[in-house]
Amino acid sequence: MPGVDFDQLRSLVTMEEVLDLLAFEPASRTGDQWYGPCPLHDATSARSRSFSVNVTIGRYHCHTCGSRGHQIELWAAATTLPLHPAAIDLCRALGREV
Repeated sequence: MPGVDFDQLRSLVTMEEVLDLLAFEPASRTGDQWYGPCPLHDATSARSRSFSVNVTIGRYHCHTCGSRGHQIELWAAATTLPLHPAAIDLCRALGREV
């Protein structure tokens, strides 16, 4: 399995790219802070604001399921893969080299 430089990957992959892959549609935006239904659990409403993400610093938090982290951790949680395989899977999903 190839090695992964997580710091470099976090600088190359934006939170917005991961959110696009997850088909996240924010219910509202306030600058760099986006709010909407959590892509990790079955949110009951498209207008939900339980999921908060700062696209500039690349951090998210769901106030319902408690998941939080950076863009690679979001992808790992969404795909239910451990962090290292999730990072490789994310690169492949984006068409990037690991």
